[in-house]
Amino acid sequence: MLPSVFVPHGSPTFALDPGEAGIRLAAAAAALPRRPRAIVVASAHWDTPDPMVGAAERPQTVHDFWGFPEPLYDLRYPAPGAPDLAATVVDLLHGAGLPAQATQQGLDHAVWIPLRQMFPQADVPVVPLSIQSARGPKYHYRLGQALATLRELDVLVIGSGNLTHSLRDVHAARVGGGDTPPYVRAFADWIWRCIEVGDTTALFDYRRRAPEAPRAHPTEDHLLPLFVALGAAGANAQPERFHAGVDTVVLAMDAFAFHPAEGARE
Repeated sequence: MLPSVFVPHGSPTFALDPGEAGIRLAAAAAALPRRPRAIVVASAHWDTPDPMVGAAERPQTVHDFWGFPEPLYDLRYPAPGAPDLAATVVDLLHGAGLPAQATQQGLDHAVWIPLRQMFPQADVPVVPLSIQSARGPKYHYRLGQALATLRELDVLVIGSGNLTHSLRDVHAARVGGGDTPPYVRAFADWIWRCIEVGDTTALFDYRRRAPEAPRAHPTEDHLLPLFVALGAAGANAQPERFHAGVDTVVLAMDAFAFHPAEGARE
């Protein structure tokens, strides 16, 4: 089976200057055991009261950011949609007691920016999935669990966010530059240590236990896709941190794959 994956999307300028993180995302996609039939992406930038699933046949590339270099607004990611898969996702979420609905949603930058690095030909169908930022880590883990069987259908489940995400610190770094604050790596490495040993109890309670969690995530939206990927991984998944880096001084760009446990059904 395919792994589930958590990827960073960084600042929108990541699309123009992907650097080492882009190289790692491309390598991770190339190393998948088989080519995905389709991709479901839980996006930090699509936040709704209840789960929404993108069912457009030809989803638009959404430039949901302002004040960035003009070339960014010319970029397109013309991947096809997968309405039938979107309907399956809705059914799976209903089966888990989650009141999901399908809608004609495009691909926001949390979706298309990392996918441009991983699947640059834009030839794998994509279904976006919203988060519910008021509902916390356990809920999103459960949401991911509802999607775990998709991996048996060669569907790649991705959570797209960032391991740290303070817009205040981002804006300060753009104005004044400076060095990466210690909390960025301290928080990111704490998350990885918990993932590595399978301590979901600590992860669910990260806001109390992780170093400077409220500064790393003043709001939870950019970390919640990680819990979707974790839930979708299935029991006893083998975690891999395939990138650890920082963008725009304060955005931890760590990326994880959660590989099926040995003996999992192929």
